Amino acid sequence: MNDRKEPQVKQITRREMLLALAVGSATAACVRLRDEAGPSRRELILCGAEEVFILALGPGSNPAAEKVWSWRATDSAEIPESLRRAFRSTDDCKPLEDGRKILISSSSGAVAAVERETKRALFCASVINAHSIEALPGGRVAAAASVSDSPEGNRLILFDMASKREIASDRLVSAHGVVWDEKRGLLWALGNDELRAYRVAESQGGKEPLKVELQVKLPESGGHDLSPIPGTPLLFISTNTHCWLFHRDTRTIAPHDLLADTPRVKSYSVHPVTGRVAYVQAEGSDWWAERVHFLRPEGVLHLPGQRLYKARWNAGV
Repeated sequence: MNDRKEPQVKQITRREMLLALAVGSATAACVRLRDEAGPSRRELILCGAEEVFILALGPGSNPAAEKVWSWRATDSAEIPESLRRAFRSTDDCKPLEDGRKILISSSSGAVAAVERETKRALFCASVINAHSIEALPGGRVAAAASVSDSPEGNRLILFDMASKREIASDRLVSAHGVVWDEKRGLLWALGNDELRAYRVAESQGGKEPLKVELQVKLPESGGHDLSPIPGTPLLFISTNTHCWLFHRDTRTIAPHDLLADTPRVKSYSVHPVTGRVAYVQAEGSDWWAERVHFLRPEGVLHLPGQRLYKARWNAGV
């Protein structure tokens, strides 16, 4: 790829960071006022093992939870038998179209888009050590293929959903996170020690379907989760032992206001209406957890026996 920019990463000031967060909180508060007559329960999508499931959460800091949806690869006839075992270690689960569809990735080697009501797989593909998935305009899907000895790993991959065909890719060591930024027309991708912003060609016939517009070196290695903070220009980033906030307009990075020194955070999600944070932190020597932690207000949801890796709010509920 040509024209890659590697600017000196400036540290966003605490005032700038708090201002961006305050704008997001104010937006969420306004929406919350309009939402008072809406549902009292919120939905959380969770994954980690072969089951992806949705919990409806009650009110309170430590909410009661009711399972309202569950999916395994065997529930979708469209997923070939040869690919079903590739969903035994799911590691991302994002809502699409207000939760009517769920995007799923699995480190065992596959990605899918599943219709919630019917559990029909609208798209599935083999992706080695897949760690995240994101929908793009034009019926395309981006997937992060993480560390592998195979040349098929360590890549950002672009698929056409209708044909299930890979249409572009770029090498990205330990690719772990992908976020489509509608406002800026950029695809953000997180690797081991860098954050990239890509311009994605509108048509498949372009000579450079994935063009790197920006490369930012992370303050430490181990890039893991990448997620947008609704109502703000901020992206959340977790690394091996810290959490960060990246400002997409000033292109600066700062320690997270509450989780700066928190290690091994596997996922982080902010509800766009309530502003409540849900995050998963690996427990003990394991890569998974039995608990989802909450901020604003603080709380914990304990699910004994579960191997949780990612928790994402269903923004449509």
